[in-house]
Amino acid sequence: MINFDLFSEMAPYLDEPRAMHIGAPGKYGYLHLGFELDNRGKSILRELDRRHPLIVQQELYFDEAMPEMPCVYILSSGGPNVDGDRYQQDITIRKNAFAHISTGAATKLAEMRYNYSALVQTFTLEDNAYLEYLPEPVIPCRHTRFISDTRMVIAPTATLFYAEIFKSGRRYYKGGERFAYDILSVCSHGERPDGTPLFREKFIIRPHRIPPQVIGMMDGCDVFANVLVLTPPACADSIYAQTDAFIDTRQGLAAGITYLPHSAGLVYKVIGKENAPVKALVREFCSIVRQEVKGRPLPEEFPWR
Repeated sequence: MINFDLFSEMAPYLDEPRAMHIGAPGKYGYLHLGFELDNRGKSILRELDRRHPLIVQQELYFDEAMPEMPCVYILSSGGPNVDGDRYQQDITIRKNAFAHISTGAATKLAEMRYNYSALVQTFTLEDNAYLEYLPEPVIPCRHTRFISDTRMVIAPTATLFYAEIFKSGRRYYKGGERFAYDILSVCSHGERPDGTPLFREKFIIRPHRIPPQVIGMMDGCDVFANVLVLTPPACADSIYAQTDAFIDTRQGLAAGITYLPHSAGLVYKVIGKENAPVKALVREFCSIVRQEVKGRPLPEEFPWR
C-alpha cells in the first residue's frame, strides 16, 4: 500500500480519525481478481481474494454479444468511503483471457473531518488479454478528501479499457454540493511488463483554490469522464479514426480524444451537465473499442443502471 501521507497535497489531512482508527477492521479493503481461460476457451475467475468491506460474488455470463466473457461487480458492504478508509485492488488478466468489471452502484465519498480516503489499484494484462473496466461514477460530498493511484502493467498485444467518471457532488442535497469537496488527487500510469514506462497522468482538484467551473475547465458542467485505452498501435489508429471530438453547447456536452505517448494507446475525455449522456458516450466509445479488438459490440446498458 502506498503511503499517501508523504504526498504534499495530503499534508493538511493527516489527523487520526476520532472514531475507528486507520487500518481498523473494516477500514482496509483488499481485493484480488485473477482471470484465465479454461480448456474450453471460456474466460473464468480463477483467483479471488477479498477483505471486508469489499465484496465480489460469482462471475456472471449475461453479455449476449460475448457470452463467454465473465462480468464481475465490485460491491462494498461498508457504505460510502469515510475518514481513514484505505482500499487496494489487484486485477490480473492472464494470457488470452478477458473480462468485464464494474461496480454495483456509484462510489460515494462521505464528508471527512480529520483524514482522507485512498485507493491503490494495479491492473496486469498478459499477452492478448482484454479487460473492460467501467465502474459507476464517483460522487464526492462536502469536504471529501480522496487520493488514488492506478498502475497499469500491460503487454504490447493486450487491450485495457479503463474509465473513471467523476461528478461535482450531490447537486440537489440541501441546496446542492457542487464542487464543495476539499481535494481529489487522481493519478494513472502505465508500463510494460519489463518496467518500461509508457505514460503518467495526474490531476489534483482543489475547488477552494481554483474553482473548476471556469471556462477552460468544467465551465458549467458537472460530470467528467476520463478514459484510457491501452492497445496496440494499429487498433489505436482505427479507434481514433472512428471517434469524433465535438462541443455541443445546446446539450452541454463535449468530448475529445488524443494519443498516449510511446504508442501506448488513447485517452478520451468527456464533460457534460448530466450523468446519463456522459455515461452513454463512454459506453459508445467502449463499444467501438470492443468491436475493433474483439469483433463484437457492447450491448445496450440495462435500463436500471
